[in-house]
Amino acid sequence: MSESLLTTACHQWHVDHGGRMVDFAGWEMPLLYTNITDEHHAVRQAAGLFDIAHMGRLFFSGPDACRCLDHLLTNNVESLKPGQIRYSLVTNAFGGILDDVLVYRFSDFYLLVVNASNRLKIVDWIEQQREGFDVQIDDMTCEKFMLALQGPASLGILNPLAEAELSEIKYYYGVETKVLGVDALVSRTGYTGEDGFEVVVDQAEGLALWERLMADGQSAGLVPAGLGCRDTLRLEAAMPLYGYELDEETDPFTAGLNFAVKLQAADFVGKEALIAAKAREDRKVRIGFTLEGKRAAREGAELYNGDQKVGVVTSGSFSPTLDLPLGMAYVEAAYAEPGQVLEADIRGKRFPVKVTALPFYKRDT
Repeated sequence: MSESLLTTACHQWHVDHGGRMVDFAGWEMPLLYTNITDEHHAVRQAAGLFDIAHMGRLFFSGPDACRCLDHLLTNNVESLKPGQIRYSLVTNAFGGILDDVLVYRFSDFYLLVVNASNRLKIVDWIEQQREGFDVQIDDMTCEKFMLALQGPASLGILNPLAEAELSEIKYYYGVETKVLGVDALVSRTGYTGEDGFEVVVDQAEGLALWERLMADGQSAGLVPAGLGCRDTLRLEAAMPLYGYELDEETDPFTAGLNFAVKLQAADFVGKEALIAAKAREDRKVRIGFTLEGKRAAREGAELYNGDQKVGVVTSGSFSPTLDLPLGMAYVEAAYAEPGQVLEADIRGKRFPVKVTALPFYKRDT
């Protein structure tokens, strides 16, 4: 790997424990340790530990922190309660998605978590938009470490190490507490479709926390999990991925993210364009689909109704949980109804695909 790649506090641990390291958005990150399927099943059945320190962590403070974020984000920041977290989007003036993000409200500051591939773009965008706001913005991505513990055993593994009672944290809420005796932010969100937690600590504390969780969680079935199964897990849960379902040419309504856009809230960049986009009747629709057999329709595969091209696959993979190929695509609205049968062109051959309601997988509780 290139010496110019950024690394996390657990980089050497990943290498020492068989992590297959890859370049991901300028960071050297583990794709897998054993294989994607085993790690995927571990998260669904027990727990997986993900190093997500490559994701951007931007801290907002000062008198206008909330107002500034409401100017930048499509969702309503002002209405956040202390400890609450909200999924939102950053859009450009034309309503295209610059990134999908999580915004956290804590007692004295806000935290914006952005995708690793978009961090520098978003930092630059914020600098362009911050004029007139009395706000301090600190990019602490390289000073802080972040991990995600996902799966049904997560609470039992993490709770004994935290001062706060983590069972009391609601979904999409977080708390300032101590974990292993050091200051930490603990949140309950996730990108896998399972219950789980994220922990942010200082960079210097990251490795010790990772090693302690791995040691304590071994008896509960905890495994280290890489980017590979993170992708199959999020696909089963129908969570969009930037660069696949989301990009600067796609508006939130086309992407099916209406819940993340509050047009009646503050004036944000792209609001007027999104009012117009919502009223459009000719936009495409994000759908799910399944296939029979073992062959998946991958990103870029074209979807047809007879001889008419009606859509393009954005993400596709074999589902370890459901034991069949599935994916997401954008199609013309007339062909988006669940049960509709289309054909996917896979390497020059046509295979029937069935439009399927999203998400493909949803946990019991």
